[in-house]
Amino acid sequence: MHTSSMHCRRLAAAMWRWPQASLGTVQAASNAASHRAPLRCFSQENGGSDDSSLASRIWRSVAGQGVEAAQNDPAAGALVPSTPEQRNREVFAVALQRRPLFPGSLQPVTVHDPKLIDEILELKRSGAQAYVGAFMWKLKGEEGMSAAESAGSESSSSSAASDPSSDSSHASHQQPSSTSSAVPAADADSASSDASSSGAAGSSPGADTAARPSGQNSDSEFGGLTSDQQLCEVGTFAQVHTIVPIDPRRAQLLLLGHRRLKRTKQVQKRPLKVAVEHLKDLPYNTNDDIVKATNMELVATLKDLLAQHPIYREQLQSSFQFGSDFQDLSRLSDMAAALTSAQETDLQNVLAELSIPDRANAVLLLLKKEIELCKLQADIGKRVEEKISKDQRRYLLMEQLKSIKKELGMERDDKSAMVQKFADRIEPHKDRIPEEARRVIEEEMAKLSGLESASSEFNVTRNYLDWLTAIPWGHYTQERLDIQHAQKVLDQDHYGLEDVKDRILEFIAVGRLRGSTHGKILCLVGPPGVGGLSDVAEIKGHRRTYVGAMPGKMVQCLKSTGTGNPMVLIDEIDKLGRGYQGDPASALLELLDPEQNSGFLDHYLDVPVDLSKVLFMCTANVLDTIPGPLRDRMEVIRISGYIADEKVAIARRYLEPQCQKLTGVPSDGISITDDAMYTLITEYAREAGVRSLKQLLEKTYRKVALKLVRGGLSGPTPRNDQADPAQPGDSVSEHGGVGLGDGDAPSQPPPDSTTSENGVTSVQNQSPDSHAAQSPPAVTLTGEYTKIVISPDDLKDYVGPPPFTSDRIYQTTPPGVVMGLAWTSMGGNSLYVEAAGVEKGEGKGSLRTTGQLGDVMKESASIAHTFSRAFLERKQPGNDFFQTNAIHVHVPAGSTPKDGPSAGCAIITALLSLALNKPVKPDLAMTGEVTLTGRVLPIGGLKEKTLAARRSGVTTLLFPQGNKKDWDELADDVRKGFEVHFADTFEDVYRVALDYDANAV
Repeated sequence: MHTSSMHCRRLAAAMWRWPQASLGTVQAASNAASHRAPLRCFSQENGGSDDSSLASRIWRSVAGQGVEAAQNDPAAGALVPSTPEQRNREVFAVALQRRPLFPGSLQPVTVHDPKLIDEILELKRSGAQAYVGAFMWKLKGEEGMSAAESAGSESSSSSAASDPSSDSSHASHQQPSSTSSAVPAADADSASSDASSSGAAGSSPGADTAARPSGQNSDSEFGGLTSDQQLCEVGTFAQVHTIVPIDPRRAQLLLLGHRRLKRTKQVQKRPLKVAVEHLKDLPYNTNDDIVKATNMELVATLKDLLAQHPIYREQLQSSFQFGSDFQDLSRLSDMAAALTSAQETDLQNVLAELSIPDRANAVLLLLKKEIELCKLQADIGKRVEEKISKDQRRYLLMEQLKSIKKELGMERDDKSAMVQKFADRIEPHKDRIPEEARRVIEEEMAKLSGLESASSEFNVTRNYLDWLTAIPWGHYTQERLDIQHAQKVLDQDHYGLEDVKDRILEFIAVGRLRGSTHGKILCLVGPPGVGGLSDVAEIKGHRRTYVGAMPGKMVQCLKSTGTGNPMVLIDEIDKLGRGYQGDPASALLELLDPEQNSGFLDHYLDVPVDLSKVLFMCTANVLDTIPGPLRDRMEVIRISGYIADEKVAIARRYLEPQCQKLTGVPSDGISITDDAMYTLITEYAREAGVRSLKQLLEKTYRKVALKLVRGGLSGPTPRNDQADPAQPGDSVSEHGGVGLGDGDAPSQPPPDSTTSENGVTSVQNQSPDSHAAQSPPAVTLTGEYTKIVISPDDLKDYVGPPPFTSDRIYQTTPPGVVMGLAWTSMGGNSLYVEAAGVEKGEGKGSLRTTGQLGDVMKESASIAHTFSRAFLERKQPGNDFFQTNAIHVHVPAGSTPKDGPSAGCAIITALLSLALNKPVKPDLAMTGEVTLTGRVLPIGGLKEKTLAARRSGVTTLLFPQGNKKDWDELADDVRKGFEVHFADTFEDVYRVALDYDANAV
C-alpha cells in the first residue's frame, strides 16, 4: 500500500508539472501504479471511495480530457515530446562575463534585463522549474575557440544522427540517468534542496557578478545584450536554482549547469531567447587503456591540487554532494575544469569540446598549470614567512639580550639610557650652567625617570630636556678680530663702498681693543629687499602647552651653532608687522637691548638665557618704520649704493667673467664698448646695486652664445654628471658686491686658437687640461666665430628698449620751473617743480597743488607760498603778483607718490621765478627745507641726490649749509665736475638761482 501511494503521488506531481504530457505517458504511469497496488488498497476503509481509487480517478480524468481533445482536434492523439531536450528547444539567454558554466557546477550571475527577471519569477511562482541557456560573451581574439566550437557542432550533429535516443552524458531533473554528468539520479526537488543547502560552495572560482562585458554601459535598459551574435556559440543548459531580486532592474540568479547546448538562431530580442540544440558527448571506448590512464592521471592530479590549497578541497566536496563519479571521465573533466582559474578562452574551448578524451587532455593541462601556480604561491608565501620569522626571532633574541644585560648591570633600558645621555651632554660645561637652569634640568630628568614611555607627558619632557641640554651654556668660541683679513675679504667681495668698509673695520678694531664685540647692534640700511616678521613666537618661542611647540629662532640659533657668542643676522627689520600674535617690535627690543638680553626669557625654555655676547646685525631699507626705542639702540650704517663709474668697474671686473662661465662664451667672442656699458647702467639698471645689471649682462651673453652657435661654434656634448661651470663660491651681494675667490678672470682668447686678419677665430682640439688655471674652465670648442662688438645702438636688440629715459625734461627752464632733487630707493631722482598763474584779479591770490603730493610736501608748498609773498614784498615792494594771481604748482610724474620736506627751496624759487618772470640759472638743481623765516635746513640722501644730478647732466648744485660735512665725506669721483653752493638762508639761494647776470651766463 505504501509503495502504491508513493507512485500515485509521483503520478500526480508529474501531471501538475508536465501538463503537456501525452495521454500515453500518463496512462503508462497509471497502469504501472495499478499493477503495483490493487485498487482495493484505496477502499473506503483506507480513506478512499467504494468504487474507485486515486489512480483510477486520475486515469479517468486524463483519459476524458484526451477523448474530448481527440474529438475536437484530429492531431490531439499524436505523441507529444516529453524529454527535456525536446521540450526546451527555445530558452532565454543569460550572458556570462568571466568564465563559462560547466555541467554539474553552481555559479551566481547578475542579470540586468527586467523582462527576463519577470519571466523567471513568473515560472517560479507557478511552481515550474525555470531553465535558461548560459553563454559566455564573445571575447576578443577567440578564433581558436570558434574552431573548437565548430568541431563540437559537427560532432554533435553526427552523434545525434548515430544515436538519436542516447542521453548517456547529461540528463534533466525530470529524466535522471545513471550516466548523467550534471545532477545525480534524483528528482528536481531534491536536487534543488541539495543545491540550496550547499549554497555557492560548489560554484566555480570567479563567479559572474555582472552579466555583461566590461565595455557595456551598466545603465543601459537591459545590460547591453541585444543579439545572440554577442554570445559564444556553445553554452550550458542551466536550471535557475534561486533568484534574488536586487532592485527593480537587477536580480541575482544561482545557476546549476546540466548539459551543453548550441545556439542556432535568435527567436526573440527582448528578453533574448534563442533556439538551441542540446549537444551530446561523442562516444568513446571506456575500456581503452589510454582513456583509463588519463582518468587515473586526472584523479592523481586532483589529489595533488587538493594538497596544495584547502579551497579546492571545499569545492570538490561540494561536487560530491551532486553525485560526481570519478569513473565517469566526462563528469570528472567538467568538475576539474570548474576548479581551475584558467583563462576564459581556454575554459570555453573545454566547454565546446565534445570529444571526452580530448576534453580530458585539455583539462589535465589546465590542472598541471594550476598546480604550478599553487607551488609558486606557496614558495612566495614561504619566503615571506621565513623573513617574518627571522625578524621575529631577531627581535625576541634582542629583547632577551637586553634583559640579560640589564640583570647583569651591563646595560640600562631605553629610559635610563636617555636620562644618561642628557646627563652626559651637560657634563662638560656643568659648572658654567646658571643655577636656575641647572635646577630645572635636574628636576626634569628626575621627572622623566618616573614617567611611563607610553604617556604623552613623557615625549613632552623628553623634547624639553633635549632643548635644555643642547644649548651651549657658558660655551663661547674665540672671536676673530683680524683687521688685515677683514680688509682683504671686504675688498675681494665688494667694490667701492669705502665708507661702509671703514665703518665695519672701525667696529672690528674697537672690538679687538676691548677684547669683545658684544653690546653693539649694527644696522645696514640700503635699497629695499623682501622679508618680514609678524609672529612673536618666532622670537620668543611657543609655550609648551601647545602641540608641536618649539623654542624661538634665537634659541634654535644657539643650538645649531653650538656657541654662546654667534653673529646673528636679522634681515628686513623694518618690515615688522603687528597682529593677533603680538607685537614683535617689543620682543626684538628685549632680544637686542644689551641691557636686557643678559636674561632673555624664551617662552618654551622658561629659563633665562644669556645673549649679551651675541653680535646682532640687522638690515633695513628705511629707518622710518623701525620703532624709535629699537632704532635708538642700533648703530646705523647707510649703504647708499654704487655710482655709474663703480658699476662699470664691477661689471668689467666681476660680472662679465662670471657671465662667461655661465654661458660658455669665449672671452674674445664678445666685446661690450664702454659707451654701451654706461648706457646699460644709466638707462637700463638704475638701482643702487648691480643685481639688475648682472641679469641684463647674462641676457646679452645668452643671445651672443646663440649667434656663435648658429655661426658654427660648438662645444662638448652635455653629460648628466657635467658640473655647472659656475663656481659655488661666486656670489653677488645684495647691494652689488660680487665675490670671486681668484680675483679677476684674465681676458684672453681660448688656448689652441688662431685669429685671422679679418677677426675670425678658429678653435681646434681645446681640452680641459690645456689651461687648467684659467677661469672659466676650459672646454672643447670647435668651429669658427667672429667677435661680436656691442655698441649703444645694439643694446635694444639684446635687452630691449630702455625702461628709463633722461630725467631732464627742459634743456632751458622757463620762468616758474625749477629742478629739484629727491631721494628714492633707486638711488635718487631729479624732478621739476612747475608754477603757473591761472587767474588774475584783485583778491585772487591763492595756491593749488597737484602731482600726488603727500601731506608733508603740501605743507612745504603752503609755507613756500607764504614766505614768497613776504620775500617778494621786501625785494620789490610794488609787486602785488601773489595778491592778484591764483597760482597752480605741479610736480610732474603724477602717477608717482611724492612726499618729504626737502622741496621747500625748489617751490619758493619756482614761485619767485614766476613772479619776477625770470628763469632760474641754467643747469641748476637744488634741495633743502625752508622755514617760515627763511632758514634752510639740512636734508638726507645727499649722495643719492648727487648721483641723480649727474644722470640729468646738471653742473651746479645748491645744498643746505648743514650738509657741507656730508659733501666733504663723498668720494672724489662722486663730487667731480660739480659747482656746489651751500645756503644757510634763502637769501643765499636767491643770489645763486635768480640774482645773476643773464648776459654773463
